[in-house]
Amino acid sequence: MLTNSTRRWLAGLGVAGAFVAASATPAFAEESQAKLGIYFGDTTIATGSDGKIEYSTIHSSAPVVLHDLTIRYDFSDLAGKVTVGEEEDTGNDCTSPSQNVLVCTTPYEVEVDEWGVAGLSAVQIKATDKAQDGDAGTLKVTLTATGFDAVSHDAKVRVGEGVDLAAGPETAVSVAPGKSFTAPLKVSNAGKSTAKGAAVIFYNDYGLNAGKHYSNCTYVGDELRTCRFKDDLPAGSTVTASLPYVLGADSLAPGFKYGEIIWMTPDEFEDFQGYVDHYDATIGEPGTDGELTLAQAGSKATARGFQADPRPENNGTNLQVTVTGNNSTDLEALGASVTGKAGATVKATVGLRNNGPATLDYSRSGSSVTYLTLDVPKGTTAVTVPENCFPVNGDEWGEPGKPGAQHYRCYFDSFLKAGDSVNLDFALRIDKVIANATGLVKINVPCECDGGFYRDLKPANDSAKVVVNAAPGGEGGQGGGGEGDGGTLPITGSSTALIAGVGALLLAAGAAGYVVSRRRRTRFVA
Repeated sequence: MLTNSTRRWLAGLGVAGAFVAASATPAFAEESQAKLGIYFGDTTIATGSDGKIEYSTIHSSAPVVLHDLTIRYDFSDLAGKVTVGEEEDTGNDCTSPSQNVLVCTTPYEVEVDEWGVAGLSAVQIKATDKAQDGDAGTLKVTLTATGFDAVSHDAKVRVGEGVDLAAGPETAVSVAPGKSFTAPLKVSNAGKSTAKGAAVIFYNDYGLNAGKHYSNCTYVGDELRTCRFKDDLPAGSTVTASLPYVLGADSLAPGFKYGEIIWMTPDEFEDFQGYVDHYDATIGEPGTDGELTLAQAGSKATARGFQADPRPENNGTNLQVTVTGNNSTDLEALGASVTGKAGATVKATVGLRNNGPATLDYSRSGSSVTYLTLDVPKGTTAVTVPENCFPVNGDEWGEPGKPGAQHYRCYFDSFLKAGDSVNLDFALRIDKVIANATGLVKINVPCECDGGFYRDLKPANDSAKVVVNAAPGGEGGQGGGGEGDGGTLPITGSSTALIAGVGALLLAAGAAGYVVSRRRRTRFVA
């Protein structure tokens, strides 16, 4: 279940169909240990257009390497209405063994981790000259690979009238943490046909909180996700609304926050909803503050066929918020004190806590909120190491999670809410009992890596000790510092968001895709 985090649910705007693996290379399973799956999103295309570029998504129950990966697209149910052809420069070998079938083989090994991979086989779905508004059918997508049974997915393809929804200009505002502001919501019908309603999806950074919760919009907490409008938008018309926001009091200042807005037709929104449903996610719940209306909109939309936007390149716009004032935070290193006899293995829990007042959010860059180093106490050996920690020897970095080193560097999630902690569990074997054997934890350590937080309010608590002593009476034992057990902290996103593991859903450049991040084995404590 993909239940943690979301501000990245529209991340990678304009980079459709790309899965981003953001963790270390996993250990890959034997073929017999993994079960494969394939997904292809429902798609609505416009007559008289170039159609859309869409991608298959491969899933696996365990990390695996695939050989002779082949994807078969059977559009016999759409014969005479739709063509499915190879997108240029995919690197795949595609052939058409029959008139309504396309088969694409990937000529290289494909590594699939537990979250999946997409974009290997991009295809162009296009309406034929004989297609009419209202045509629909099933595209059957089948995956085969050496050593695996074939798996299939049926996608719905619909043909509709083309309408051109164009988003309004970018908006830039300056506001202090905790203050209210408004931002315009604007869309034009730049086409020649009346748009029978419209829908909009939002990707707003943490802290861009909704000032009102409208009944035709959906929310997760105070995060605005989507809005839907039933009014007609006549050709050439422009309609507007004003959205109230409150900037979170825990926003880092000075700083910046961003939001993206993507307009689409109601039918394309149904396709989008299909992605969300497939991953057991949610667009949120409707609000109770009345309906948000678009000024100068037409009458309520009447019965229609389908509609799709043939020019998605003008569907999006941005909200840029400059966060003014001074509102930083204090990150505190968390050490540990453990006891045990010689030969015993003990758990040392280290990490960091955000004492506030600001929440740290580097989700857009995907960088770690900070970097931590651990010097292992003398007389002990690290026998179990978190996967987001690397052995370091001078300028050389070892493999993630590799035991036996004396020095480690660790990275974290890109989001850490004020008041929350992140813990790392190291298993230390006591090879020799040394009184008060001491290691050292440091945070906010400069790194050649991207990102990191270096505006700490209290640098004095950026280091903490890891102390190992003999157990009382010579008995073995375990101890731990830090904050105890908690849920898993994902690599991206926040504890208030929608799909971090699924990541980003978008309908841009005629394609829909997800940005997926693997979980790291850190522990989150509220």
